[in-house]
Amino acid sequence: MVSKVSSNVGRIFDIQKFSLHDGPGIRTVVFLKGCPMACAWCSNPGSQKLQVVQVADGLHPDLHGPDSRDYALDEVVATCLQDLPFYEESGGGVTLSGGEAMVQHRFTSSLLAALREQGIHTAIETTGYAAPAIFERILGEVDLLIIDVKHWDRDQHRRWTGVDNDLPLQNLRTALAAEGPVLVRIPVIPGVNASLDDATAFCRLLAPMGVREVQLLPFHQFGERKYELLGWDYAMSGVSALHEEDLGPYMAVFREHGVRAFV
Repeated sequence: MVSKVSSNVGRIFDIQKFSLHDGPGIRTVVFLKGCPMACAWCSNPGSQKLQVVQVADGLHPDLHGPDSRDYALDEVVATCLQDLPFYEESGGGVTLSGGEAMVQHRFTSSLLAALREQGIHTAIETTGYAAPAIFERILGEVDLLIIDVKHWDRDQHRRWTGVDNDLPLQNLRTALAAEGPVLVRIPVIPGVNASLDDATAFCRLLAPMGVREVQLLPFHQFGERKYELLGWDYAMSGVSALHEEDLGPYMAVFREHGVRAFV
């Protein structure tokens, strides 16, 4: 059985091939269980728990099954290697996501090392909420760090994610100081951080750190059905999705502050 400290077994709820939105090129995304945050808009709510969660069958509501299983390290590596030609042709690779992959940090480190041995480009999508020693170690093991900044305000961050933003911002500063490839992303959520004042506040936070570009992630409802299958309440029910064309004025605020924003 997996634990937080296992180096050769990881609890994974999906391995998604041919992804085009989780780093450069064609990628395989490995989704690991466990997350220290509980974002109200989370599109993978079951991933917040490290333990296996029972999910209802969409066609047969009386039937339930596990949302994840334990994978041996070699099994994950073998699955990723199946698409090696696509990585090589497109400049792609493997991205570790979640949940928060740093929860299972020893497995994450082992997997990154095994992929590096195969010459595969690696990326990690992170909340930044990890012990600094763990964060710094994994930062040195990955080719690209993709880090979300979910709110500029400490109290609002706690309200919407369950934790404050002190640790993620500390780790973001560490990553920027290391001068390796870092992509900052902002999930833009109506009623949470989507106003033009929020955009200005994000710029005032990030620009002095040296952030010169951010990727905006417009709110969507792709995860709503998952809450229903889990039998969990969904705080964002009925909230309208955002689209790229909705974010023109928001993006303009970043440009005015010398930060390139893109979707």
